[in-house]
Amino acid sequence: MALVAKRSELVCFFLMMMIVAFSGACIAATYNVGDSAGWTIQIPVDYTKWSSTNNFHVGDKIVFTYNKQFHNVLQVTRQNFQSCNATSPIASYTSGSDSITLKSPGNFYYLCGVPGHCQAGQKVPIKVVRASASPSLAPSESALSGSPSAFIAPSPSPSSAPIIQSSKFWLAVTALAFCLIA
Repeated sequence: MALVAKRSELVCFFLMMMIVAFSGACIAATYNVGDSAGWTIQIPVDYTKWSSTNNFHVGDKIVFTYNKQFHNVLQVTRQNFQSCNATSPIASYTSGSDSITLKSPGNFYYLCGVPGHCQAGQKVPIKVVRASASPSLAPSESALSGSPSAFIAPSPSPSSAPIIQSSKFWLAVTALAFCLIA
């Protein structure tokens, strides 16, 4: 009887460890745009380089931190990004601490709409991939030079992320049920 109890405890422990090990893959990341410098032109930040060193996935968040008296964040089209045209944004953010959840794969473009700021480099391209897709491709320098295909990457292959996340959920439920029964 004692051997059976120890065995079920060991199995329960193993299942719980598996859940902990796999749960990290389901957690979305939060990225502070420009890292500690934030969203500014006061400190020289190469936002394109910053973006290319991160792998953004659906569900992640990007946070723009800035002084709202001097800056803003506008989501724009690729064409408006390349030309620093802030006249017709897709979305506007002005809180000084804007958290944007990346909801779908694709290329997204953000810039500061204050005159001269985008031209001074306060703009960032964000490439978002599906959660289980391969790492994102770094944006090329020619993306800012006007080449229409410079920032277009092939679509990620179909993802099994929903299936994987679903199976992790059911693994957790099964492990919890087993532990409660044992």
